[in-house]
Amino acid sequence: MIELVSAARCIGCDKCVKVCPTDVFDRGPDGIPLIARQEDCQTCFQCEANCPVDALFVAPYTHPRPADPVVHDETALAGAGLLGSYREQIGWGHGRTPGAARAVGPAFGPSPITS
Repeated sequence: MIELVSAARCIGCDKCVKVCPTDVFDRGPDGIPLIARQEDCQTCFQCEANCPVDALFVAPYTHPRPADPVVHDETALAGAGLLGSYREQIGWGHGRTPGAARAVGPAFGPSPITS
């Protein structure tokens, strides 16, 4: 479930707003998306995956985590490498290797495409 939008990192591109299938976000007065309908979040990770600056944190739960202050602590999330961590895991973003490219790595032998 979407838990945090980092105002410090966000560039106001609205990609998260556009890709959200359940219209969870509203555009804030400063251009930073606001989590307006958290209960509608489907934990699909599309917002986090499409954020070009890793400004979002989607917790891998299907319900809000109000009792867990860590998911709302931007400094702790950044320090733990969790802001944009889904995007990193799938290999999206500058300097990252997409998951499909990693799948044909040495563990699987030479790629049939390049052989």
